[in-house]
Amino acid sequence: MISKMKLMFLVIAVLFLLTACNNGEKAKAKPTIKLIENAWSASELNVAVAKIILEEQLKYPVEVITLDENAQWAALASGKADGSLEVWPSGHASDVKQYIDEQHVIENGGMLGPVGKIGWYIPTYMLEKHPELATWEGFKEPTNVTLFATAETGDKGQFLGGDASFVQYDADIIKNLGLNFKVVYAGSEQAILAQLDAAYSRRTPILFYLWTPHSIHAKYDLTEVKLPAYSEACYAKIAIGGVDCDYPPDKLFKILWPGLKEKAPEAYQLLKAMNYSTKDQIKMIAEVELNKKNKEQAAREWLTANEATWKAWLPK
Repeated sequence: MISKMKLMFLVIAVLFLLTACNNGEKAKAKPTIKLIENAWSASELNVAVAKIILEEQLKYPVEVITLDENAQWAALASGKADGSLEVWPSGHASDVKQYIDEQHVIENGGMLGPVGKIGWYIPTYMLEKHPELATWEGFKEPTNVTLFATAETGDKGQFLGGDASFVQYDADIIKNLGLNFKVVYAGSEQAILAQLDAAYSRRTPILFYLWTPHSIHAKYDLTEVKLPAYSEACYAKIAIGGVDCDYPPDKLFKILWPGLKEKAPEAYQLLKAMNYSTKDQIKMIAEVELNKKNKEQAAREWLTANEATWKAWLPK
């Protein structure tokens, strides 16, 4: 009888210890890191790189949230997301002022590394017969306007924009420069590229919104149309629709929810340190857009080839 009692107490003690250990493991579970992914390849790849390191090196679970680049600010400010890894500053001066400089509810997470530039582009083959199209003045000529006219635009030329949510001032630029063009939104980056593919195959005219870094520059010979030079005074007129100049070069940066530093210190340190070159980013984008690899494959290949770079991001 005594031995049975001892056995029962021993079983209870073991179960208690196992429960305590299990509860301890649960208590040590790391919080989920919520990263925002915007609707372009580079943003998706930045997130893919960070996700792999966070999950496999630092053992944080990661949730990827797809959000519009304008809507992401409120999400980060409220703590519903932890980070967005590619902000183009030229389109978000008012957000930076409101959320970072004045309210201090979002933190500047430091430079990502690549330098971006939005612009107007045409296929270079168009300059063979119309060299004047290298600059915006060439688009003032009525005969050139008709080259770009479509059934949708009538007697106006078509300017092909991206998604309506993208940062773009093209309608204002066109109006303020007195150009007889109409912005038609393709609907996405992929839709712009599909129309460019079609135009290039037929060597037909196309004027469109694009940016660098982008893999398409490795596939096609494109010319950026020279617009009036960017100035801070020009962009100070955004609110009244007064932009009449080129887009500025953008040093891409990261934004973080300030509470991440306390919530997940190691994840915070990694994201702050994350930084690579324009060349690195273009390499990954090309693997996805030209070589048809998925974003995780491209991210893993970059990580394998650049171990010294990303290991320097890890918390010390």
